[in-house]
Amino acid sequence: MDDDPSVSRAVARDLRRRYGQEFRVVRADSGQDALEALREIKLRGDTVAAMLADYRMPQMDGIAFLEQAMDLFPHARRALLTAYADTDAAIQAINVVDVDHYLLKPWDPPEEKLYPVVDALVETWRAVGDRPVEETKVIGHRWSAPTYEVRDFLARNSVPYRWYSVDEPEGCRLLEAAGLGPGDIPVVITPDGKALRAPTGAEIAAVVGLSTEPAAEFYDLIVIGGGPAGLGAAVYGASEGLRTVLVERQATGGQAGQSSRIENYLGFPDGVSGSQLTERARRQARKFGAEVLTARDVVGLEARGSARVITFSDGSEIAAHAVVLASGVAYRSLEASGCGDLTGRGVYYGSASTEAQACSGEDVYIVGGANSAGQAAVFFSRHARSVTLVVRGASLEQSMSHYLIEQLRAIENVHVRVGTSVVEAHGDDHLESITLCERESGTTETVPCGHLFVFIGAAPYTDWLGESILRDQHGFVRTGPDLLAEGRRPQGWPLDRDPLYLESSVPGVFVAGDVRSQSVKRVASAVGEGAMAVTLVHRYLEER
Repeated sequence: MDDDPSVSRAVARDLRRRYGQEFRVVRADSGQDALEALREIKLRGDTVAAMLADYRMPQMDGIAFLEQAMDLFPHARRALLTAYADTDAAIQAINVVDVDHYLLKPWDPPEEKLYPVVDALVETWRAVGDRPVEETKVIGHRWSAPTYEVRDFLARNSVPYRWYSVDEPEGCRLLEAAGLGPGDIPVVITPDGKALRAPTGAEIAAVVGLSTEPAAEFYDLIVIGGGPAGLGAAVYGASEGLRTVLVERQATGGQAGQSSRIENYLGFPDGVSGSQLTERARRQARKFGAEVLTARDVVGLEARGSARVITFSDGSEIAAHAVVLASGVAYRSLEASGCGDLTGRGVYYGSASTEAQACSGEDVYIVGGANSAGQAAVFFSRHARSVTLVVRGASLEQSMSHYLIEQLRAIENVHVRVGTSVVEAHGDDHLESITLCERESGTTETVPCGHLFVFIGAAPYTDWLGESILRDQHGFVRTGPDLLAEGRRPQGWPLDRDPLYLESSVPGVFVAGDVRSQSVKRVASAVGEGAMAVTLVHRYLEER
């Protein structure tokens, strides 16, 4: 859509030349004409893969058009056409409708500036597309912690589903048809009609198309953990010809995958959601031939001669020449009375985007003062009546990026309480209120609260590692120079060289991302360490 007919004709011509055999290209000279065309397409039962709209137009600009168009085709991918002078305004407006890309005019040659963007739009649409959300059904209760875990697992793995409450007639009818009752929730009904009662993540993964079984017993490289560091290692390992498998126990993306919008990652000036970045990285890894295993818990890692062997929780094993450990960190539990019993029933760890709709018109509290907490505050401010950041420190400047602090200050319904802690959570079957304590004065206050999101600290997931992998006092894995004590190599080190920069105390086992001692807790550095680890893997393999 572009109000300049010569521009819209040129775009349509270029698009038909590249995509005309698979797609129908429709052009319009105004927002109203474009909406009429979309309504006709909707009535015919067709789908829309992508929409390209000019940013600056009379009557209805591109943002206003895309806002209305999303009501008709919410799964269509979106791009803005904009002149260089409007770039800043377009980037700011992009946050309104979560645009995937923007294109600067002119885009000649299209092979370099137009087609790569549209290819990405089409590829994303094909991966997510207009698959009906009713393919997988989840029946449960809003305040059931196991139900929340199932919904969160599906959402974080980009599996579309439809949610039914046991309090609603249709939910009861589905349970009755499955021969089950309210005591059996959560229940997952697969596209082929199979009912799973209180399924595990592995059981769900197996029936919704997620890969859970390795295709081989031996690889060049095993990557443990599917966060930014693990995905970076998988992409670079597979792209450089290593037989690579990535193993993730929950969902790819890690903590970054739960971020509503990452705005300081290189190459995304308009920001990118954690789920979008994760999905692109996952598809990129698969494109180069990496296997991605989901819902597989690694419980052991050992060296057997030249092989590095990992053991799964079911006792099965796979081996490789080298391993990249990128298991990341988890949010620390909130040490407040009542929080443990209410986890998943009003108290959530991480962004919990599945709860966004339930927060509409509510007062939401977020515990934490780092970027993840700030990003969540921005996200929930669009849904909740108010969002309050509860920060133990004296100021946000101690732990949060400047750009995010400025964003929060500009949002009217976001409030920050520094020097404050949550000391108690109250509620019977779900969270109803919390007690706050001001650290300096000791004054307490109990406030109504139905949703509490926790983003505090970072506990490394390393309890399963054996004693041969040296860790610091907090459980983070030591690597490279950090392993040397007064120039001496770690006890039992078998090689006639010092450990490489990201190498652990076991040769051939490298560490990347947040789980590494002294690492920088940022997405960009995690991706960089994942790539660097693969370079060091090559150096290690050359020595053998």
